[in-house]
Amino acid sequence: MPMSAILILLAVIVLLPFIAFLILVGKLFTGKSIKNPEYPPINGTIFGQVFYFNTLYDQQTKDAKKFPTFRLLAPSQSDVYTIDPRNVEHVSKTCFGKYIKGDGDKEIIKDLFGEGIFAVNGDKWRQQRKLASLEFSTRVLRDFSCSVFRQNAAKLVGVLVEMAAQGRDFDVQDILMRAGLDSIFKVGFGVDLNCLEGWSKEASNFMKAFDNANALIYWRYVDPLWKLKRFLLESKKDPVKMNDKYLRDIILNFMLAGKDSTGNTLSWFLFMLCKNPLVQENIFQEIRDLIPIEDPERESRADPNDFVAKITESVLDQMHYLHAALSETLRLYPAVPL
Repeated sequence: MPMSAILILLAVIVLLPFIAFLILVGKLFTGKSIKNPEYPPINGTIFGQVFYFNTLYDQQTKDAKKFPTFRLLAPSQSDVYTIDPRNVEHVSKTCFGKYIKGDGDKEIIKDLFGEGIFAVNGDKWRQQRKLASLEFSTRVLRDFSCSVFRQNAAKLVGVLVEMAAQGRDFDVQDILMRAGLDSIFKVGFGVDLNCLEGWSKEASNFMKAFDNANALIYWRYVDPLWKLKRFLLESKKDPVKMNDKYLRDIILNFMLAGKDSTGNTLSWFLFMLCKNPLVQENIFQEIRDLIPIEDPERESRADPNDFVAKITESVLDQMHYLHAALSETLRLYPAVPL
């Protein structure tokens, strides 16, 4: 190959990334009504999030204090972020049907969530929402659900007591997620995973793979090369197994809803109790008033199974302070903030 051809080839190789960068910048800032006062103010681009990705919610909290509603620019659209209660109510309640998941979001998350409730709209969303609602609204199923959650609550207490006795450090969110996963699987599918106590190698590998996949899907939002990576790694699809795949997608999304949302919320709840000892004491006193201990001197050694058996639906309905504290936790730290 002549030297001139080699030099031209090298020049093209060097210039290609620069040209791609210019195209990306052009798409980011063209046709976005940047100075239009009728649109929310711009607070950077979605790719800027890569610099604070591991502290994303902390950074977004700082941004939201400056702009309750703001935009991050993306190549094909603007992403709008808001903490204004009126906007949240408008999107999630008043006009919920108008705010469907867009094609861009669906393309990003479909490899993990498939056709599950977190990734679909319309009839499929309503079908799965109805299935999930039925799971906890039918009296027999609700009674069964309460029984399962009580049993796993007792197991959770037992695990924590044992770790405390041994003086061991532990990740409370991990333990809460295990308990949540055990409960949702038993309620939804009749399967005893026993993640909380058993934690087999297979279960551990599955949970690690699932959490990694979840994190990688979210990383796609700030990775402009994710489509190229998927193209180089994507496996062949088998349309014959589509029905089985749809069922798998429903189960996977149901599992995520039961495991992550419960574990995250309870983790924040305990965190807030540690920061607010007066609230902690008030909740404790409300529980003692509604579920008195027969022998107060043996309170610290009470059998968890006997105690949780007394936590009936009627007792829970009277725990107004606990309900308010949990609601405030959800307000401050929503289970699904985005």
